[in-house]
Amino acid sequence: MSNTKTVMGQASNTLVKPLEVEDVFSTYLYTGTGAAQTITNDIDLDGEGGLVWIKNRDTTDFHHLCDTERGSGKILFSNATNGQVTNNNTISGFSSSGFSLGGDTAVSTNNENYASWTFRKAPKFFDVVTYTGDGNDNRTVNHDLGSSPGVVIVKKTDAADSWIVWHRSVPTGYLSLNVTSGLQNYTSRIKSANDTTFTLGTSGQTNSNGATYVAYLFAHNDGDGGFNGGDIIKCGSFTDSSSGWNVDLGFEPQFLLAKRADGTGNWEIVDTMRGFTADRSYTRLYPNLTNAEQTVTKVGVNSTGFFSTTAMETNGATIIYIAIRRGTKVPESATEVFALQKDDTGDSNAPAFRSDFPVDFAIERRVNISDSNYIVPRLTAPNFLKTDNNQPENHGGANAEYVFDYSNGWNSTAAQNANTISYMWKRAPGFCDVVAYTGDGTAGRTVSHNLGVAPEMMWIKQRDSLRNWSVYHTGTDVTVPEDYNLRLDVDQVVNSGSTHLDSTAPTSSNFTLGSTVVVNGSSSDYIAYLFASLNGVSKVGSYTGDGTDGRIIGCGFTAGARFVLIRRINLVGSWNLWDSVRGIVAGNDPYIELDTPDVEVTNADYIVPHASGFAVNNNLRTNRSGDKYIFYAIA
Repeated sequence: MSNTKTVMGQASNTLVKPLEVEDVFSTYLYTGTGAAQTITNDIDLDGEGGLVWIKNRDTTDFHHLCDTERGSGKILFSNATNGQVTNNNTISGFSSSGFSLGGDTAVSTNNENYASWTFRKAPKFFDVVTYTGDGNDNRTVNHDLGSSPGVVIVKKTDAADSWIVWHRSVPTGYLSLNVTSGLQNYTSRIKSANDTTFTLGTSGQTNSNGATYVAYLFAHNDGDGGFNGGDIIKCGSFTDSSSGWNVDLGFEPQFLLAKRADGTGNWEIVDTMRGFTADRSYTRLYPNLTNAEQTVTKVGVNSTGFFSTTAMETNGATIIYIAIRRGTKVPESATEVFALQKDDTGDSNAPAFRSDFPVDFAIERRVNISDSNYIVPRLTAPNFLKTDNNQPENHGGANAEYVFDYSNGWNSTAAQNANTISYMWKRAPGFCDVVAYTGDGTAGRTVSHNLGVAPEMMWIKQRDSLRNWSVYHTGTDVTVPEDYNLRLDVDQVVNSGSTHLDSTAPTSSNFTLGSTVVVNGSSSDYIAYLFASLNGVSKVGSYTGDGTDGRIIGCGFTAGARFVLIRRINLVGSWNLWDSVRGIVAGNDPYIELDTPDVEVTNADYIVPHASGFAVNNNLRTNRSGDKYIFYAIA
């Protein structure tokens, strides 16, 4: 059964697994090689169909759009009126896991950087339709979107003509994708759309007799998407304001296509892979222009939508958009969402640290000298904090290499020191999340997150001032753990009487803050890291030491832990970190401390490998009799 049929069958078959965002959409970044290459983004285009859109980020190449209905090598350009051209050396094929490229310079110039966006056909997300015009008014064209479209984009393919865009927020007119013009109040192009058809007028741009066309249809979910986690695509509008605005989508977006509708303005594409951040900094490409990408500071992303503190275009203007949600897939294995690498591979190519997934945050540390633990999230990169001190976020130019615009890792430094290690996380439901927010100083303030389960551990840090890290952990061995806190940067015992979380346990959708400036100072900026236990992937837990060697700490793993963080909480104790790259073995195991910049310790045997998780030996750091310990482990 195809995935398309799977979604349509959900109403009658509750055992069918809903589709994820990852099944139907991908932003994939790659570097050209000057030759043919395969792009593996895990989108089934061969079996399900869809659209691939590519743009060179570095130069003024045309946008290249190719869909499975017209076939590989059949190219349209969003920035031009040209009819379809055939070039089998561009987007040369579709597969069950992505697409292939030829060596044409427009899509694969050696060492130049490209962005690709893939939209897979799926009910209530996206559809591609080709048709031949008949010139008759009110002519209808069938589609399989399964809901009323939010946006319909039509292009004549056999001759030059403008791209026509119909948007549900301005249904009485049309826009053109290839120009900056505002809404044209005529319905002779696309007159209306419903859940089975869209209706055309007599304009030659959409319905010339005998001419051929392609239509791209984007859904608008309104509590009816049927995807895992709910809605994944919204097509809407908002009023621009010089004093700022906030668009609540009900989800965190990873992709935006936006345009001023009531006046002149470029179309813009932004995405979180290329720097759409919480700090209103983003890198945009223009569908109507060949320009290389441009970095600006206007629009930011948050856990429920996107926002600005200034005007995006013009005060009072109407802005239309298509927004696609960030990933919703719960990982089935730890390798999907966690990686670690010590840069001693001899590979001098960027990214410096490699993974099999886009990295959302990382900790970097040089272990053979006294050096800080640098923690960097995609949401605020290239700015960083240090887990071993209370300093504000670093905004200096020295951290320019702390970038995440790779599909297979992070950090642009070509050659790191061989003793530098990086731990890399991908945000995913049930595993971990990152939230950037601004405090309001009011007790009881709630902050939304996308972890999907109640977090069992949280690290919170004020970004713009000297302030200690605040740590919440359910394993603090007290009745109400939210009234207690630890510090990530200080080796103190657990504190009682905390007002950090306002005596309120975090939930699967939000966490509550007190009025203390440590977590909620008025107008101050904060970052929060959220962690949870996920079967076979990660474990947040606690135990009481028994003073024995080889004491097993079961985590539900099958091949042992690759990452183990342990902290004694009833007495002063450090955050001790072991990993499988430096060695979790039946002998001495090197460890570092997240709360200090100290050189790694290599002459101690405090933990032991075990298939179900890890084991600990008798010592004050991991298993002294009667002491209380908390831990975080990843398989």
